[in-house]
Amino acid sequence: MKKGLTNNQLKVIALIAMTIDHIGVVLFPDNAVFRIVGRLAFPIFAYMIAEGCKYTRNRKRYLSVIACEALVCQLVYIAAEGSLYMNIFVTLALSISLIYLCERAVKERKVSYYAAAAAAVAASYFICETAPNILGNTDFMIDYGFVGVLTPVVIYFTRDEKRQRLASAFIMCVLLSLSSGNIQYFCVFSVVLLALYNGQRGKRNIKYLFYVYYPLHLAAIYLISLIIQ
Repeated sequence: MKKGLTNNQLKVIALIAMTIDHIGVVLFPDNAVFRIVGRLAFPIFAYMIAEGCKYTRNRKRYLSVIACEALVCQLVYIAAEGSLYMNIFVTLALSISLIYLCERAVKERKVSYYAAAAAAVAASYFICETAPNILGNTDFMIDYGFVGVLTPVVIYFTRDEKRQRLASAFIMCVLLSLSSGNIQYFCVFSVVLLALYNGQRGKRNIKYLFYVYYPLHLAAIYLISLIIQ
């Protein structure tokens, strides 16, 4: 096996960072350290989504799994808290949809496909940036906004040369930081971890771990918060 970090190892690191972030949000809201560590998670997941779109053998199933996870998690959010804040899977589902539509347009080179891709980009921007203003009396928001949706897309369409993909990841991290501000700037350090990526998946297939872990760890954290309260 090549030296460096595998796809699986990077995903586990991102899971740990994400868990620390969510623990900080719910249990230690005044401790910025938890949130700072959590900034490492999204760029890694975004990079791996680009990798997933590149290597998956069944694109429809890949998108369907992400979209179904987004729906299930959001229904739980609404039932538990009445929240319309969109979970991270909504962001990733939008990203994958844009990747597929834009790639189809590039390959087919037909006006209809270009129009469909452009409409999808415009719709994503509306959902991410305009809809929250329209629904100002609610907490509706797409996690990481339009820049977050574009992050896997930009990485995917960057040439396969590793340095260029890392450069794209770094640029998107900077844009995320500029759009979100505050501690989001710490997300640029995720590029250091991505630089260690050796391009291999790893010995075990853990692609469904995140789908199961995400709702379970949120439920556990909120249960602990209820017990403490």
